[in-house]
Amino acid sequence: MPRPIHATVHPEALRHNLARLRAAAPDARAWAILKANAYGHGIERVYDALRGADGFALLDLAEAERVRALGWRGPILLLEGAFEPRDLELCSRLSLWHVVHCQEQIDMLAMHKTHVPHRVFLKLNAGMNRLGFPPHRFRAAWARLDALPQVDEISLMTHFSDADAPGGIERPLAIFQEATRDLPGERSLANSAAVLRAGHDPAVRADWIRPGIAVYGSSPDFPQHDIADWGLRPTLTVASRIIAVQQLVQGDTVGYGSTFTADGPIRVGIVACGYADGYPRHCATGTPVLVDGVRTRTLGRVSMDMLAVDLSPVPEAAPGSEVTLWGCSAGGMVLPIDEVARAAGTLGYELMCAVAPRVRFSEV
Repeated sequence: MPRPIHATVHPEALRHNLARLRAAAPDARAWAILKANAYGHGIERVYDALRGADGFALLDLAEAERVRALGWRGPILLLEGAFEPRDLELCSRLSLWHVVHCQEQIDMLAMHKTHVPHRVFLKLNAGMNRLGFPPHRFRAAWARLDALPQVDEISLMTHFSDADAPGGIERPLAIFQEATRDLPGERSLANSAAVLRAGHDPAVRADWIRPGIAVYGSSPDFPQHDIADWGLRPTLTVASRIIAVQQLVQGDTVGYGSTFTADGPIRVGIVACGYADGYPRHCATGTPVLVDGVRTRTLGRVSMDMLAVDLSPVPEAAPGSEVTLWGCSAGGMVLPIDEVARAAGTLGYELMCAVAPRVRFSEV
């Protein structure tokens, strides 16, 4: 029998979340973001559920090849563009659209031999200071691209660094509007937080939205809003089972470092899940967990292969009882990934991407 920890992808939740984001940005086309192997869900496992999007956006050529192999003939956008000149050859062969964010990428295009001009997305750095041309160099970059026979249509894009905060969109939006004023081409600005918080604004939703984390059932502005506030559903459940029960008395401790000490009699469940499965080691006592659908807490330090949970709220729990680390229990109770991530001092993004290869995946 395989070890009981497993992960389940929920295609109907993916469809629902994509539809919810579309509704928040009426008339805009939607990229479904597949970077990091579809946020740890697996590209092949989410493809059918997300093929209702207008295009797929991702990072590397191997991921793009996987999407084309699945039968997708629509747009695919490389969010970081080409890394070296030969990447453009595969862009030509696979009909990929790609971001241009620096002069070196324009140089590559100028040297590229192709019979079919490329569709590119010229990126503006509106204050995030990761990728993109600064405003004072943006129009010169556009003019140079526009003069290249290797380039067909030029779309315009930027990225919001603070869309999850009040007023976080106003300044970068104004910078983008000024830098792109009177330039032709479709626009793409809005990430998950911008779509949900300001997708009603035509200037924000523009022509293409790029929702990522919200599609995968995590709130982009947690704890201001949780997924229920935004009408989103969990798309990934990680669950295991209790494999042993310990009866503690006052003064007994749990786990390495004895970081939890019982202040009275307590039943403790030992769960087949640890940091080697991708569960954060730094989740301290009190991290939420569901046992047979009942909310309880972890106790002590997470080990490589096991963790301990408080069975006080679930007196009938025993070896074999279901433990939901995040997602949906068999009875339909929900533990949002954002709550577990907060206890770990991180974000739902990291937990999704960190599920270890040894964890078995399935779909429901």
